[in-house]
Amino acid sequence: MLSIFGYSAKNPDHNGPSLGSSAWVFGAQSFNYDEFSNGFFGSAAVGNTPIAFNGTLYSGGGSGATSQSLAVSPFEAIVHRAYEDGTALFWDFHNGNPAVNPASDACLVIGNAYATEGADRPAARDDYTDGLIKHVAAQCNNTIVVFHNAGIRLVDQFVDHPNVTALIFAHLPGEASGKALVSLLYGESNPSGKLPYTVARNESDYAVFGPDLPEAGIFRKFPQSNFFEGVFVDYRHFDAKNITPRYEFGFGLGYTTFSYGNLSIEKVADANTDEYPTGETREGGQVDLWDILVRVKTEVSNTGGRDGAEVAQLYVGIPDEGAPVRQLRGFDKVFVGAKGQKTVEFELMRRDLSVWDTVRQRWRLMKGGKYVLEVGGSSRDLPLKGTVEL
Repeated sequence: MLSIFGYSAKNPDHNGPSLGSSAWVFGAQSFNYDEFSNGFFGSAAVGNTPIAFNGTLYSGGGSGATSQSLAVSPFEAIVHRAYEDGTALFWDFHNGNPAVNPASDACLVIGNAYATEGADRPAARDDYTDGLIKHVAAQCNNTIVVFHNAGIRLVDQFVDHPNVTALIFAHLPGEASGKALVSLLYGESNPSGKLPYTVARNESDYAVFGPDLPEAGIFRKFPQSNFFEGVFVDYRHFDAKNITPRYEFGFGLGYTTFSYGNLSIEKVADANTDEYPTGETREGGQVDLWDILVRVKTEVSNTGGRDGAEVAQLYVGIPDEGAPVRQLRGFDKVFVGAKGQKTVEFELMRRDLSVWDTVRQRWRLMKGGKYVLEVGGSSRDLPLKGTVEL
């Protein structure tokens, strides 16, 4: 017995082009299109809601949106699977406080987080969806939460509830949304995604939350981003301020587990490690910025009972007091069979190991200090550590 809730479970009620700038053209069928179009074409009305409440979210809005001519929603894919399995289904996609059958073997709550060109997201969470999740979880001891999210979505309002057993960030899934989700939920595919951002516990944990908005002056109608945070964005900020995230950059779970071992760090014997590059300047900079200076190898082992893929990540700590404690400088996604092992190799270029010298206006290697190299499964799970000096 399976119960399904949430506005992002079914297809929007409309999917088709019309004359002029239609919701279909801008990928906004599931959003309040009047609000979207007013904001996109100059009104401040856009963004009053952080969710697309008229159906499942397949893409973000704006000129980068996709216009679906065929789309399989999560609800449709689950119906087909339930029909084959003989599963009883109950659903309610409209109520914020739906009736929940307590005999359900599992309950799905499917929400979203909308974003579009031409407007800032108004929030990183919303009370309606958080309230819906908590309402369902209070009556169903196996509540699975799914988000179609265009970016960061905070989850601390509900994720520690003892009846919330799983959380999937499905992001912007495209036309095969439902088929892909069913494949993951039923264990036919092994999840192997990693977060490309940090999920904080609170909005205030982020270095920047919204643009700079001067109340008056020449920029009143043209908000500016001044980048006072410098390079300390996302995980670099969390590391610098020693903030514990809910889910760190690079984090992700699947149906198996992985371990790391046998770290090897080797300097390229004939590489030029002068403090400043000396090569000819072409498009992209001096050509020797792309010279390989260091090679790093590690072994990734699948310690579980299922085949799966792991994203091995290499972080570099540059010996400069103004640099972040670690920066992602390489990653590789490898498929490893159950109980198997794969070798992963990273190549570090001069550019990867350099800092920008604001006085000389050139990239600079740090001489006389040790570079710290860390390898693992996320920015906070780095079991292997070594150093190299140039």
